[in-house]
Amino acid sequence: MLIKALRTGCMLVTFGYLSACASTSSQAPQTVVLAKPLQVNYQSEVALARLGQMLNSGEYNQEQMAQLYYERGIVFDRVGLRALARFDFNRAIQLKPDFVEAYNFLGVYFTLAEEFDSAFEAFDSAVELAPDYSFAYFYRGIALNYANKPQLAVADVNHYADQAPNDPYRVLWRYLIQLEAGEPEAENELVEALKTYRNEDWGWQIVRLYAGEIDQQTFLGTTMEVQGDNRALAERLCEAYFYMAKLAQRAGDPQLASSYFKLSLANNVYDFVEHRLALFELNRYESQI
Repeated sequence: MLIKALRTGCMLVTFGYLSACASTSSQAPQTVVLAKPLQVNYQSEVALARLGQMLNSGEYNQEQMAQLYYERGIVFDRVGLRALARFDFNRAIQLKPDFVEAYNFLGVYFTLAEEFDSAFEAFDSAVELAPDYSFAYFYRGIALNYANKPQLAVADVNHYADQAPNDPYRVLWRYLIQLEAGEPEAENELVEALKTYRNEDWGWQIVRLYAGEIDQQTFLGTTMEVQGDNRALAERLCEAYFYMAKLAQRAGDPQLASSYFKLSLANNVYDFVEHRLALFELNRYESQI
């Protein structure tokens, strides 16, 4: 959830379906913001070539090889080559059975494949090896939520949020999963966190949207109030459209949610949780047709 963004290169366009949906959702914007989809960059290609040479050199011990496989897995993940990433993370664990971060990545991949038992085993391994590793609690909470175990999910996401209560994304995910579990304090905790911790981090604009302080058109406008390059804008839009899709889901409008998930994916920010879950949600929609 790295947040940067930009004004240069963005586009404001009228989007036919979304405009038509304004009558069914008073918050639905009349326009959408687009960025140029991210492409595989030179640095990633060079990194993959270099790591491949190092792995084939025979110059490294077992623990060093595990680290190299893990690092290459991260690059594969960043460019969307997830099958190759999963292979490398598996190799890292085979060489270094206590590799916490690799277990966490495998848990994410198992979750996306709806192999929940394997996902829980991977996340449990990460937590047992490093009880303070917050991301394992976060992703395990997401997996538990999708596996229809919302109460267990709440416990994990609360632990994750409590470790950094001023992080808007942790506040937001606690709220989303508390809603799924029917927790009565969800709304109050969201509003209280907004009052207590809000700062200039753009992520708080998402929280403001969920708290009803701004509408979706105003929210989209904030994505352009930035400085940076096209990557920064693409990252911000990946997040923005994902969370707008979750709102549409809550409003009972799966067609609008599907459109927003596709807009989130269109930015090609493969290593963001929002991109991973947008694709997961769309695959779930397709399986229900």
